[in-house]
Amino acid sequence: MIGRTLGFYFLRRYGAIAAWNFIGIAALVFIVTFTEVSGRAGGLENYTVGWALAVALLQLPILMQQAVPFIGLIAAMATLISLNRKYELVIARAAGISAWQFLTPIAFGAFLFGLLSLLVLNPIAAAGFAKSEALQADVRGASTLANSETTRWLKQRTENGEAFIGADATTNFGSTLVRPVFLLVGSDGRIIERLDAQSATLRDGYWELTGAIRHRDGVPSERMASMQLPTNLRPEYVSQELLDPQALSIFELPFKIREADSLGLRASNFATQFHSMVALPALLIAMTLIAATVSMRFTRLGQSGTMILGGILAGFLLYVVSVLMKAFGGSGAVPPLVAAWTPVIIATFFGITFLLFKEDG
Repeated sequence: MIGRTLGFYFLRRYGAIAAWNFIGIAALVFIVTFTEVSGRAGGLENYTVGWALAVALLQLPILMQQAVPFIGLIAAMATLISLNRKYELVIARAAGISAWQFLTPIAFGAFLFGLLSLLVLNPIAAAGFAKSEALQADVRGASTLANSETTRWLKQRTENGEAFIGADATTNFGSTLVRPVFLLVGSDGRIIERLDAQSATLRDGYWELTGAIRHRDGVPSERMASMQLPTNLRPEYVSQELLDPQALSIFELPFKIREADSLGLRASNFATQFHSMVALPALLIAMTLIAATVSMRFTRLGQSGTMILGGILAGFLLYVVSVLMKAFGGSGAVPPLVAAWTPVIIATFFGITFLLFKEDG
């Protein structure tokens, strides 16, 4: 049985390597994000360097949350390789400590890393993501909204036909739209009016538009400080359709799922996001097992580059499968629970089977 001192030593080594990897990758992601945001928005009228820095900083937590599985994989591989090169794993094996015993503190470190990402990083990422979307929409303006590939749309019926509502960002859990576009369509299917506003808030029975501009054929554009547009939509339905699940933290998602279920609305997006986040600590343990399959073989000159590359590719494949299953779960094609946990269970069984074969024959 591995002792407390040695186990804590392995855990500390993993924690230090994971922390330095997290900081280094965060710095790189921030620089790349700032460059990308500046390149996309540099020509806009309201662009400032401070705005680009703020958007990059707000987007950093959500991007780092997506990178956590890779950081866990790299940290586990780097920890095992460094212990191997210093003959520490050799000495541990000579003392009668099995691979399962010295992998336990590293796997526990991965679990703690996932838990911190779930309980600390995720709420920060959700808040930052929602704020960054609002900042970007505010600078881009409503003129680009109708042609944006990321715009989310919903439809409502009106007295004269239908209205299509587009929004690139939402606040207040989806009840407030930032820089929305309202396209009013007549009974003949033609657009009869377009409304561009700075914001739109869903009230009881109507949309309250602020800073609206009305466009109609053959009539000069009309500016209005505020106006009301009747609607039969409910805030719960709007949030289900327009709110990005990434804008909700792990603590808010269960409430949205229960709310959707009580109203008979589809909540697969929110349920898939919730189960994916809950499965994150287990996913990091699976990444640790994958790292162990390619990082524990002792060689005098170090680990084979082919083996290390194979481990990275295996981790990348697991990530791709997880993203695909998440997409299937969000669309409702696969139950959210199955979509979130299937890749984790398969990867865990693969790692355990491989290690059993290598270590125990």
